Amino acid sequence: MAGNKKFIEALEILENERGIKKEIVLDALKEALEKSYKKNYLSPDSIVRVDIDPKTAKISLHEIKTVVEEVEDEDIELSLEEAQEINPNYKIGDVVENAVSPDIFGRLAAVQTKQILRQKIREAEKESLYNEFIDKKDEIITGIVDRVEDRFAIVNIGKTGAFLAANQQIPGEKLVEGQHLKVYVSEVDHGTKGTHIVVSRTEPGLVKRLFEMEVPEIYEGIVEIFSVSREAGERSKIAVYTKADDIDPIGSCVGPKGTRVKNIVEELHGEMIDIVEYSKDAATFISNALAPSNVINVSINEEDKSAFVVVPDNQLSLAIGKRGQNARLAARLTGWKIDIKSLSDAISEGLYSLEEVKHEEYKDIEEEMLAETTAEEVEAVEEVAEAVEEIVEESDLNEVVIEAMPNQDIVEEAVEEIIEEAPSAPVQETKKTVVDEDDEEDYYDDDYSKYDEEIDYDEFDKYYDED
Repeated sequence: MAGNKKFIEALEILENERGIKKEIVLDALKEALEKSYKKNYLSPDSIVRVDIDPKTAKISLHEIKTVVEEVEDEDIELSLEEAQEINPNYKIGDVVENAVSPDIFGRLAAVQTKQILRQKIREAEKESLYNEFIDKKDEIITGIVDRVEDRFAIVNIGKTGAFLAANQQIPGEKLVEGQHLKVYVSEVDHGTKGTHIVVSRTEPGLVKRLFEMEVPEIYEGIVEIFSVSREAGERSKIAVYTKADDIDPIGSCVGPKGTRVKNIVEELHGEMIDIVEYSKDAATFISNALAPSNVINVSINEEDKSAFVVVPDNQLSLAIGKRGQNARLAARLTGWKIDIKSLSDAISEGLYSLEEVKHEEYKDIEEEMLAETTAEEVEAVEEVAEAVEEIVEESDLNEVVIEAMPNQDIVEEAVEEIIEEAPSAPVQETKKTVVDEDDEEDYYDDDYSKYDEEIDYDEFDKYYDED
């Protein structure tokens, strides 16, 4: 009885610590005993049934044979005479279950049973592990860094270790053994060698889940996340929206005094986060996604899902970002290909008309500039404005582009002066992304990196250094 009690206790330990249910272990033991008995005493084709009482762990063993007139295989058949010695009522075709004492298992059979049982328990443990973590795929779990190597780290996530590759770690973040770490479960592989769990710190899904954990309105479904784009270690953009009229989706994500987004930034090793509002109107959404830059106009091409965007001249560097990062993130966030031009370039290339420049917003900017200038400066601006009006009046076209006009320099200067002090929004300080030299060419090889050599970043750097 003492042995049986220990067996029951062992079953409970397996269930509590490894998540393997008692029934699975009992079934595995039954199968192991059946295989061992047939291997040592019968044939593989023999029929054997093993029963185990889950409360007492008592084992019963039965050989199952069919009653036949002439026996051809003693392992599966029994003669009528032998059957009737057991019970006179047996007849041809009946199935006889003959009880066998479990004591028949010798040392060799016991060793074989033990080996088979271990194998079955390992298989059950792998299956249990897979079933547990497949439900956590695309979720965040907290683990402890067990081991740190140059090319990977192992994170203890409870019952197993998860693999965190070097390219899935946030650039510039140094992991330390024993450190508590939030990771995103990106893959759960159930292979022949067991269950392998792959985690990440660079997936956009990590940012999404962190906002769900940190912002109650998102967790409750009042504010919803439309999309996330990310370049880990440097910058992320997240588009949010709400159907509730009395809720500010961006304010909810930022939190009181910025506490909510600050907590997420700290978890992401100082990564900058832009929160923008999603809109069903593609032009509005693209304009929002290009924050912190102001946008003058967005023209949509539905056929190839592309957008042509015009921004103030002094906002071009902000709209594109270093190595095209801001434009690239905006394109991923919106799902639209975005082509960005400064106002003066758009006009000079005939992509934007002078008449379109007369937008109410820029009339207000012009009036504000005039209010802050001296009398001499006012007179000079008025002279330029009169020259522009005279050129337009003398033209026979409704839309006149700079390339088709005389006195081109005058017009360009007038446009530049009107938009020189276009308003802009403050942004957080950006961090430099760490990219291996071998990967740099591939990393920046896209439609938006081409701008990097074409624009002046003085305004960009000044903008980001204000904080």
